[in-house]
Amino acid sequence: MTIPIPSPPAIPFLGHVNTIDRDLPVRSLVLLARQYGEIFQLSVFGQKRIFINSYELQNELSNEKRFFKKIDVNLNQVRNATGDGLFTARPDEQNWHLAHRLLMPCFSAANVYNMTDGMMDIISQLVLKWDRFGPKGLIDPSTDFTRLTLDAITLCAMSYRLNSFYREDLPPFAIAMADFLIESGKRANRPAIVQNMMTTTNAKYEEDKQTMMKLVEEIIEDHRANPPEKPDVLSVMLNGRDKETGLGLSDESIKHNLLTFLIAGHETTSGMLTFTVYYLLKNPEAMRKLREEIDTQIGDRPMSTRDVNKLPYLLAAMRESMRLGPTAPARSVAPLEDTVIGGKYFVEKGTFITINTMITQRGPKVWGEDAEQFRPERMLDGKWEALPQNAWQPFGFGMRGCIGRPFAWQEAQLVLVTILQHFDLVMHDSTYELELKQTLTIKPHNFFIHAIPRKNKPSLQSVLSLSQDKEKAVATQAASNASAPASDTAKLKPMYVLYGSNTGCSESFAQRIASEAPALGFRASIGTLDTAIDRYPKDGPVIVVTASYEGQPADNAAHFVEWLSNVQEPDAFKGIKYAVFGCGNRDWMKTYQRIPTLIDETVAAHGGTRLVPRGEGDAGGGDFFESFDKWMKMLSDVLLKEYQTTKNEEVAAMSVKFVSPGTARAEALRQKDAALGTVIENKLLTSPNAPAKRHIEFALPESMTYRAGDYLAVLPANSESIVRRALARFGLSAEQEIELSSAGPTSLPVNKPVAAYTILSGYVELSQPATTRDLKILLKAKSSETSTKALQELSEDYAEKVLKRRLSVLDILEENPDIDLPLATFLHMLPAMRIRQYSISSSPLWNPQHVTLTISVLEAPPIPGRTEPFCGVASTYLASLRPGNKVQLSVRASNVAFHPPADLSIPLIMICAGSGLAPMRGFIQERAMQKQAGREVAKSLLFFGCRYPKEDYLYSDEELKEWSELGVVDVRPAFSRSSADSEGCRYVQDRLHHDADDVVEAFSKGGKFFVCGSSKVSNGVKQVLVRFFKETKNLTDEEALATFDKVMNGRYTTDIFE
Repeated sequence: MTIPIPSPPAIPFLGHVNTIDRDLPVRSLVLLARQYGEIFQLSVFGQKRIFINSYELQNELSNEKRFFKKIDVNLNQVRNATGDGLFTARPDEQNWHLAHRLLMPCFSAANVYNMTDGMMDIISQLVLKWDRFGPKGLIDPSTDFTRLTLDAITLCAMSYRLNSFYREDLPPFAIAMADFLIESGKRANRPAIVQNMMTTTNAKYEEDKQTMMKLVEEIIEDHRANPPEKPDVLSVMLNGRDKETGLGLSDESIKHNLLTFLIAGHETTSGMLTFTVYYLLKNPEAMRKLREEIDTQIGDRPMSTRDVNKLPYLLAAMRESMRLGPTAPARSVAPLEDTVIGGKYFVEKGTFITINTMITQRGPKVWGEDAEQFRPERMLDGKWEALPQNAWQPFGFGMRGCIGRPFAWQEAQLVLVTILQHFDLVMHDSTYELELKQTLTIKPHNFFIHAIPRKNKPSLQSVLSLSQDKEKAVATQAASNASAPASDTAKLKPMYVLYGSNTGCSESFAQRIASEAPALGFRASIGTLDTAIDRYPKDGPVIVVTASYEGQPADNAAHFVEWLSNVQEPDAFKGIKYAVFGCGNRDWMKTYQRIPTLIDETVAAHGGTRLVPRGEGDAGGGDFFESFDKWMKMLSDVLLKEYQTTKNEEVAAMSVKFVSPGTARAEALRQKDAALGTVIENKLLTSPNAPAKRHIEFALPESMTYRAGDYLAVLPANSESIVRRALARFGLSAEQEIELSSAGPTSLPVNKPVAAYTILSGYVELSQPATTRDLKILLKAKSSETSTKALQELSEDYAEKVLKRRLSVLDILEENPDIDLPLATFLHMLPAMRIRQYSISSSPLWNPQHVTLTISVLEAPPIPGRTEPFCGVASTYLASLRPGNKVQLSVRASNVAFHPPADLSIPLIMICAGSGLAPMRGFIQERAMQKQAGREVAKSLLFFGCRYPKEDYLYSDEELKEWSELGVVDVRPAFSRSSADSEGCRYVQDRLHHDADDVVEAFSKGGKFFVCGSSKVSNGVKQVLVRFFKETKNLTDEEALATFDKVMNGRYTTDIFE
């Protein structure tokens, strides 16, 4: 008995034309597969298409006795240029058989080996370009790999040089090809009547075809006029004769196949190389293992044919990259006769069936629960050979599989080995998450790197200036100014400041060290830890400020930590003088300060000289900034003594030049940025009696994607009220322009006129509590005896009078108006504005281009003696947004485990309070969409804590009610101020204990725990679960905790915020 194939809601006549993203169809197919499961059906203008998304169906459809390659609507448009070439020929076209028999031998292993010299010729051009760019050069690997693979196929297969690396832009062919492929994809989904009316687009399409064909004709003409000494692929096309028929290729067929090789012969390989570099850079351990393999087995000599296919980890990394990022993400087949697939889905003869390779190669049944992760080890030690048949198909399948696979496979090995022999690669933006661009193939989009030469070990100072954040480029050398002339700067001793930071705290501390360096007699360079791999200098102190995130390094320190952890030489750091300050949170006791400790102890163990004991800052405690100030004072004293420098407090770290009186508006408004999101909706979720919680919806920037459970990083601005307070304190108008110059690295805009309002609103933290260092600076400023006494009292009882009251530098200046503090000093005292991360509260199955946040708005009563309430910077900023406002934002991946499992039979046991509901809402929304698509979904449990059922029970009357009725979730609230309405339970941990039987049942079905909220919530939940093990199994406290750790391994994930 057969069952209907599920299908999304459709529009009459148009069908599902609006269901598929026109610019990035693969994104829509991935989301539809996540929603509908192993199979779904779409109809576009009456044409039915079936999409399959499981290994089982892929394997069944790989039977060439039942199914044949079907030229889909996209390839049918590509035929406008390639005709019956190898890739786009229909099964009944004889030219394919003729060309296949003639050209298949050209790509045998022996013939491809003979192309090695040509490949290395082009690879050397790429290496030379990257080397000349230097470590500061911004490289688009996708573009350069396109140059490389296009030049390689033309040289090796056609004996023709395109010389792409000797021109500024891509060759006209590459540009025309990309535009042609994009337009071909769009034409596939347009009615003919609409297409005929697009005269300008049609003219451009024909022009692109002519540009491509012009190169084809030039290559053929040149080859005939200057035949190569050794026959190549084009020689076979021109002169070869088929042994079966005695026929050769016609001139038209030669052109079609030559163009096919030019397109398919470079486009897929460049994409594969870019994907591989991306995945290696996102996975430092894999990069280290590959580099060690290359250094051990090949060393400094050029790779040769005897090395091809001899590097196991390289092959595993390439296979794993092509599993996750197959550049040809789908292929189409059709049944030869009416048939049933999957034992239950009837399919008519000739029906389009698209095999979504990008999805089938991520199925957990074959690849495991970590199928979404890049792990080359799954391709090693016999696992590759043991894979089920047809599980890995990035090169297509069977007779119509990629004919140039041996060429691409060898070329990619040569490229990757040569690049990693010569360079350390670093992502320009360490927070970058994969974006895709789709033409005929897919590639990473907006992905940029820096290539740091390994040869001759360049000085760290030239490396550390790399910008690791698109929004916050850090200058290595400050511009000269009156207070720190170039001649004086040149006399300063070098200092190297390295940081690892995701949220900006460690970076802010690092910038403080660098900016204060001139006053201590040093010229500081600043950069991320990842830029310092194998480059620890000995000519100056190395100061490291870094954080641990649940025991893991920051994104821009991961490669450094992986490298450091595997240093073998006992004296690797001999002669290096260093200091480490670590940021962390004691709520994660087991992993607190793990990364700073590892760096500190490893460098010391391998010969490094520790300048001062490692400093510690607890971000969850009350003395976070105070801890850094004390450590910095100790470090400063040691540096002055160790390097015999003299402290010069007259060296101005920052100076301000007043440019204009602010009587005129700026000449141009700020331009729209590619990373700007748009506010769609901003609504209050709570009653006026409850602390405010808001629901905010954003339209994401183009190409930005997310998963349920990810974060949205937002760059906020100070509120208008506090900015105007600061302007008033320093006697400035909002539009007055100033020009900053700095004697050290800074995140402030320097050497250009900027409105004072702009600097105070967007570049510095005005609300942060003053530190003891700040109080010392204020005490040195000219002031009255009354103000001096007030400052002394604040210093003597800092924790109670400053930290507890959240007293900022601006607050202190307003309370003591006679303190004569220059604006430059004020700006120098303030930390840089940092991003804030919020859990996304939606699923891409709801809308892949939109995200929602569920936030708490922080507003506390005024401190005694003041009238203004204390307002959180970011939450106040977000609460003030209106539909249409633009916001600087980006998606950040969350903990790998903090995502709903792909197996929908696994119940979720979600525990949260307040705005901690955010990721849980996304999880439930995703499960609801999957349930509505007809899939079987396990019922989950949601334990949610708030105050009152009628005041702050978020989403209770809308989504939660709807999803409960749908059967995807059972909500168990805990009302702290109305426990009678929640089974007598005040907090979520109480409700968890009360409903223990239901929790046990869900857990027995494979359930996974997800906890989101404050450390109090997390600790309370853990205590309940540990107590459960203790009471039910009659264990001691230690035994119960050990049992919890063992049983919950892989099934208990937290996301803690304060």
